[in-house]
This record gives sequence, structure tokens and C-alpha cells, in this order.
Amino acid sequence: MKVFQRVVPMLLMAVLCSVAYAGYPETPVDLGSAGDFAILSKAGITNVFPSSVVGDVGTSPITGAAIDLTCSEVTGDIYAVDAAGPAPCSIQDAGLLGTAVGDMEAAYTDAAGRTIPDFTELGAGDISGLTLEPGLYTWGTGVLMTSDIILSGGPTDVWIFQIASDLTVGNGVSVYMSGGAQPKNVFWQVGGQATLGTTSHFEGVILCATAINQQTDATINGRMFAQTEVTLQMNAITQPAEDAIVPDVVGETELDATDMIIDAGFILGEITLACDDVIPAGEV
Repeated sequence: MKVFQRVVPMLLMAVLCSVAYAGYPETPVDLGSAGDFAILSKAGITNVFPSSVVGDVGTSPITGAAIDLTCSEVTGDIYAVDAAGPAPCSIQDAGLLGTAVGDMEAAYTDAAGRTIPDFTELGAGDISGLTLEPGLYTWGTGVLMTSDIILSGGPTDVWIFQIASDLTVGNGVSVYMSGGAQPKNVFWQVGGQATLGTTSHFEGVILCATAINQQTDATINGRMFAQTEVTLQMNAITQPAEDAIVPDVVGETELDATDMIIDAGFILGEITLACDDVIPAGEV
């Protein structure tokens, strides 16, 4: 109980302080039931064999005949609105798909509607070679990568990229993660179409208003959600890993709990000082 009484107020104060600062960290986009899928589209999936998909696949409202993947290419379930999906593994569930597509559209709207960006029109849309910290990025144009980029941050940090037009990743270009950053926390909201060039590697969740085109031998550690079609050409798609387990400090020794909080980025004993100029005494 002693640890709980000391640690929880510190965490609460840290949260209150962070609200007062500019650049308050973004929260992840809620994918709802769409988060059960690696690929989700409204107008079908074309494919040049062989591709490899780790995760569930679905299309709606178009017929399952528009899913041009074989059962052997998917480590997961393939869902279709009718009995015309890939045999013999396709699962007919129009209701599940309708809900997932609705959640996909809601996620797109959420990402597009985030306000107070940390970065606006960075590189005039050319982010080639950059290392990008967590935050909300917005462009009124397309975004281009002709050389590798790095997303540098921790396992709970969030990146949201608002792109008004096309996202274009050049041939052989890679998106790398560092510092424990996780692709499940990276969201690319694309108002045009997304093109991942030949042999490129991409990280994150693509929420696309139109088509996602993955060219020959390109790979992605993430999800592809297209409001038109997804095009595959001998690609590898891997759904992001589940959430990391966060240690529970309640019931630990005071020393262990202190170490855990410090590791999480909260420096005990300095929070009150950091807040003095932000939240006047008596106003919380």
C-alpha cells in the first residue's frame, strides 16, 4: 500500500504536467476491429504470386472473387462477403467485414482530424534521409522518400503522418525503427494513393483514401488499409506484434517501483519542480 500511495500520485502529477506543455504526445489511432487485419480493402486485392501475408485479410463490400491470394500465401484467415473467396480456406462473414471496414474508415477520419501538428510541411514533402521523432506531422502535398528514413523513439511513442496527396517510397528505400519504436504506433494517413517501390521496406499502418500499390519484392511490417484496392507483387506483409507488457509496480518493493518509474521516464522528486512554472499551486 505504501508503494501504491507514493507512486500513483507521482504518475498523476506527471500526466498533469505533460498536458500543460506544448507538444503533448499523440495517442494511437483506434483501429477498432480493423486492427485484427493485416490487409483490408473495399475494392479487392490483386496479386502476383507468390506473396506472403502474416495476419488476416479481408475485402468488403466487393465480392470475395476479388481476393487474388491463395490460401497458402496467408498465415491467418481470409474473410469474404460471399462464398466466392479463395477456396477452401475463405470464411464468409459479411457482418464482420462490414464492421471492420467501418472501423477502418473511422480510423482514417481520426488520423486526418488530429490537430496542432508538431511539424508542418517538413522538407516541403521530401523527407528522404531524415530521422523523425514522435509527433504529429502534416503536409498539404504528397510525401516522397528517395533514401532511407529512421523513426526514433520509445515503445509507446506515436507517429501520425497526415499526407494530403500521394505517399511515394522509392525503389530500395527502407523505413527503419530505432529506440524500441513499434510499427503498431506509426500511422500514415494518405489522401491520395500509396506506392511502395521495388524491394523497399516499410513500417507502420497505412490508412489510404484510395489504393495501396506494393511493387515487386517490397515488404512491410504493418497494415495496409485501402478504401479502394491493394496491389501485391511477390510481397511480404507482416502484421505488427501485439502490445508489449508493461510491468505493474503495485506490490513491488519501494526500490523496485522507483527504478521502474525512472525507467519509464518519470524522475521522482523532480516532478513538483518541473510543474512549478506550469501549474500554479492550488489550481490543480
